[in-house]
Amino acid sequence: MDEQEAQELYTELKELLEARRMRDLRERLSEMNEFDVAEFLTELEPQPMAMVFRILPKEQAAEVFANLDVDAQEHIINTVSDRELGEIIEELYVDDAVDMLEELPANVVKRVMRTATSETRDLINQFLQYPENSAGSIMTAEFVDLKKYMNVRESFARIRRIGADKETIYTCFVTSADRHLEGVVTVKDLLLAKDEDILEDIMDTNVIHATTTDDQEEVSTLFSDYDLLAVPVVDREGRLVGIVTVDDVIDVMEQEATEDIEKMAGITPSDKPYARTGAIEIWKNRVPWLLFLMIGATFTCIIINNFESALATQAVLIGYIPMLMGTGGNSGSQASVAVIRNLSIGELEFKDIFSVLWKELRVALLCGVTLASANFVKLLLVDRLLLHNLEVTIPVAATICVTIIFIVFVAKAIGCTLPMIAEKLGFDPAVMANPLITTILDTLSLLIYFLVARLMLGI
Repeated sequence: MDEQEAQELYTELKELLEARRMRDLRERLSEMNEFDVAEFLTELEPQPMAMVFRILPKEQAAEVFANLDVDAQEHIINTVSDRELGEIIEELYVDDAVDMLEELPANVVKRVMRTATSETRDLINQFLQYPENSAGSIMTAEFVDLKKYMNVRESFARIRRIGADKETIYTCFVTSADRHLEGVVTVKDLLLAKDEDILEDIMDTNVIHATTTDDQEEVSTLFSDYDLLAVPVVDREGRLVGIVTVDDVIDVMEQEATEDIEKMAGITPSDKPYARTGAIEIWKNRVPWLLFLMIGATFTCIIINNFESALATQAVLIGYIPMLMGTGGNSGSQASVAVIRNLSIGELEFKDIFSVLWKELRVALLCGVTLASANFVKLLLVDRLLLHNLEVTIPVAATICVTIIFIVFVAKAIGCTLPMIAEKLGFDPAVMANPLITTILDTLSLLIYFLVARLMLGI
């Protein structure tokens, strides 16, 4: 629904709540999607939010609970009884429960774990032991497993019997008696087969899978490369222990994209959304980068001070320093962002560094000549003739334009190679984007400018 429809619906629901027409409110909420119900609850104050949550049908309540943010989940946990909390935890998929527990305070986690059954508690503890941001930490244990000796009729009978509590039933996995992954079969395969067909004859034995310790970003690449709806996760012995579904991968992609954007902006990534992050924590995430970049920027001051006497003889050159530094930073950022994005989606690898460099140098030549030509015309027509800045002579204009070409060359080369080198060394290539690239190029742009000016103008 669009924003206007959502607001009209939420207004209707609030009116039912204010009139204490709880039966009508319950019926109306039961007809809605769980995500929309969660969005409505977040618009309420804590006390009415908890009251509305408690009137939801049990099956719907768990789905709504999984879509709430951590603060709302914590408030509801603190308001419901142990019995109600236990029912919620049992209805949640394990991966949703694990995600929640990783964010909640320790005292709340203890209460949640106390109300869960021993089986659920053991399963949650197992998931919590996997490395952070690994396939094991985002997988779910609710999947449909079949045996290769089953026929299609028996397979459908098992799916009907256990499928209600599984996260997906479309993709089913064939395992051996000791739970080793042997194949995969979809409901489409079963529907198109005969009732007597044996799974061993129709299953796909070439199964794309992940291991529990694989990075979650690698798992998301499997989904995009092979157009999958679910990826099986096996342990070191090849036993099937869980699956990662496409909805989990969408969350991973959003998280990874957010981290890359924050790193490219010079911010230490945070696990919390901006709205739930306090000013002190934001300060801690930002100030180290600001200090580092400020120290890096002092090199530009040192360079300008060293060339101060030379600049005194051609003071007109000072006015074009910001333009040249900006051109260098912008050119480097263009190259770095393009390379970082292609590294993240697997389109580029370190072995491609020389082909990327060759391409960017050709782009730099075209961009540099275009910018220099446009700037040369602007310097002579606008600065000299229209603004009557007679210090802008042809040699000065030529110096500035030649500098632009060299700066663009250097910027493109650094912008495309530093992220690839960073990834090769095991660092996140996003760190090599703005503002780090810009800070490096500011210093180099000044050096190039003054060296070109010394050669062409003899200062």
